[in-house]
Amino acid sequence: MKSTRYLVAVPAALALALAGCGGSTGSSESSAPAGSAAPGAPTDDSNCADEAVFCIGLVTDTGKVDDKSFNQSAHEGALEAQKQTNGFYKYIETQDAKDYAANMAQFTNKKYDAIVTVGFLMTDATLEAAKANPGTRFIGVDQGYDPAAVPGKNVTGLIFPEDQAGYGAGYLAGLMTKTNKLGQVLGLEIPPVQKFAKGFEAGAKAANPAVTVTTVYHPAGDNAFNDPVWGAGEAKKQLAQGADIIFGAGGNTGNGALQEVAKAKGAGTEVFCIGVDTDQWDTVPAAQPCLITSAMKLITEGVTETLVTAKDGDFAENQTLGKAGLAPFHDFESVIPADVKAKVDEVVKQMEAGTLQTGVTL
Repeated sequence: MKSTRYLVAVPAALALALAGCGGSTGSSESSAPAGSAAPGAPTDDSNCADEAVFCIGLVTDTGKVDDKSFNQSAHEGALEAQKQTNGFYKYIETQDAKDYAANMAQFTNKKYDAIVTVGFLMTDATLEAAKANPGTRFIGVDQGYDPAAVPGKNVTGLIFPEDQAGYGAGYLAGLMTKTNKLGQVLGLEIPPVQKFAKGFEAGAKAANPAVTVTTVYHPAGDNAFNDPVWGAGEAKKQLAQGADIIFGAGGNTGNGALQEVAKAKGAGTEVFCIGVDTDQWDTVPAAQPCLITSAMKLITEGVTETLVTAKDGDFAENQTLGKAGLAPFHDFESVIPADVKAKVDEVVKQMEAGTLQTGVTL
């Protein structure tokens, strides 16, 4: 697999309940790095009220923009949108959930044009801010909105078919396992994470009915996506129980699991790992010894496209459907048998065509 396998988003009617992996505990803020904007772009946010100046703000959930996963993907999407719109960009890293509203207010008070909020847990706060600021466009990453609660066309939830990405990754794992034991180390048990998990299990069992999948969610709230020590510990337990492929899905928590598998005896030959959200071969190089693919949500692309749309005015729909996919096999291209690749490719094509449903419902 030398190129990304893309999965088409599900119809909007099936996606309203979707929602995000996110996730360090005040808040920190920063403008985009020097050199990231086009020549002549604004260098500060003093003129955001000017219609000629397009200002973009991003508020993370309780996590940082360099988490090598969910928040980072959204941040990179906003950076690209800044370039394409010749605008100004600043982000705020939330350290406590009680600061969601205050962090968004830092942008609305300065008349920012568009604000990206990252993660399912920010859904309610985002809707309240959108109601209070009809002139600002809000993009809620991994936020599925109840149509009755949406204030107007100034807010859209950017959602993804996580179950499809999980299904493809699970199908691969089901074909690759030698012990018939798979594991999942996950962040907080919220809809997007559940969809990854249920899709992974469904795909694995479709490929190999003899397989068993051990699934564990992080028990905490604010720290659920930023606890690599816990993630590593859970992966170690699953390895000891015979799991030979582990799916790590939950920001730095999942990254901890991936890196634990990478250090294990037989990494890359007897035990493997699968990443999430982005191609973690690039973002978590410490996981490369075991990383056969990643179940991706194309967050960067989705954020960029939705922000460019926001520059032109209100959104046409209150839900925007992004894409999902499987990352390349990279150094494991020659390790994964040709017949396994062919079967995984076929499953991906069927999901793209809508002829294969994952069976995942929440």
